[in-house]
Amino acid sequence: MLTRPALLLHVEEGAVLVASILLYAHMHFSWLLLAVLFLAPDIFMLGYLANPRIGAAVYNLGHFMLLPIALAAVGCGAHRPLLLAIGIIWFSHIVFDRMLGYGLKYPTQFKDTHLQHIPN
Repeated sequence: MLTRPALLLHVEEGAVLVASILLYAHMHFSWLLLAVLFLAPDIFMLGYLANPRIGAAVYNLGHFMLLPIALAAVGCGAHRPLLLAIGIIWFSHIVFDRMLGYGLKYPTQFKDTHLQHIPN
C-alpha cells in the first residue's frame, strides 16, 4: 500500500472528509444545510458549457481549497457560524471529490485532473 500513491491519496482524502464532517457535527451545525449545500460546488462545472479552458478555470475556482478555508476562517473570526458552516461544507465537498479521484482540472478536457486522467 505504501508504494501506491494514488491509493494513499484516496485514503488520506477520506480521512480528511471524516474529520471535516466530525468537526461539522461537533459544532452542532444543521444537517439539512449540509444536505442542501454539499453538491453546490458542482455548479462550477457549468463553465464547461463555454469551452474546456473556461470550464477548467471556473471549476478550479470552485474547487480550490483556499477559498472555503478562508470563508471558514472569516466565519470563525467574525463569529458568523453560518459562514463557518458553509466553509466546512464546501471544504468537505472538495475532499470528497478528491477522494473519488476528481481533482483540479487541466484546460484540455474535464477528465484530465491533477490526480489522474479519469478513464471512460
